[in-house]
Amino acid sequence: MTKNRRQPGKSDLVGLPHYQELLDGTDWASLATVCGTGESLPAALTRLLAPDPAVREDAARNALEEVTHQNTIYEASVPVALYIAAILNQPDITAGDFGLDSAGPSRRPTLVRLLVWLSDTAYDADDECVALGERHYGERFLHEYEEMRAFRDLRPAIFSAVQPFLGHESAEVRDAALVAAIPLAEHPLLAEYRGQLVDHARRLLVGSTDRHNRDRVLDALKAWGLDSSDLENAADIAARERHARLRAERTSLEGTWTGGYNEDPPF
Repeated sequence: MTKNRRQPGKSDLVGLPHYQELLDGTDWASLATVCGTGESLPAALTRLLAPDPAVREDAARNALEEVTHQNTIYEASVPVALYIAAILNQPDITAGDFGLDSAGPSRRPTLVRLLVWLSDTAYDADDECVALGERHYGERFLHEYEEMRAFRDLRPAIFSAVQPFLGHESAEVRDAALVAAIPLAEHPLLAEYRGQLVDHARRLLVGSTDRHNRDRVLDALKAWGLDSSDLENAADIAARERHARLRAERTSLEGTWTGGYNEDPPF
């Protein structure tokens, strides 16, 4: 695989092919997607680099919907994730949606949308999903779920593409990058970066009111054995207590009904 040339202020995309090499070298039509195969993906993925933000928004919707359904990692999800990671630092992605006329239609920046998709996909393949799958389907769950295993193996390469955006000037981008980096950093080779993520996590908890992002960050700090009580607010405590009640109710239902599962499988 080739590496992108280093750009000022950005990390090398270690282990990532050039996006055009990936686009041209993948047999998309042979890869399973939500409703078929991925023959339409190259056109949509190419349009993610269009100068027009509206074209990029439409392309993102078309491409990502092909590989996003019920927490499943599809065959096509892996090369799509690699492609997205490889284009994150491209000019139309990094700057194209920022500074738009505030009177225009509200639009989530392409960069944020792609980081959020990488984050969601990484959480669909995280250690908790593996544990859940093994509990329901046996210890060979991950061995037999080749698509999830392939994505998990690529986490260091995808992390190297996400990491530079932890210091982005936009708080929305920084937060999206952090929430994406957290599940990626479960990979053993990325353990050394967790200290860096802790600093960013504390910054997010000081400045963000986004419930989803706060929950992800607080869960990560707890998993890493760190005390974040000084950064919790009343909404955090209420959300944690509500989650604990729901978990207890689910456990109670599981104990009285053995005919099926009350936890959704990770696919």
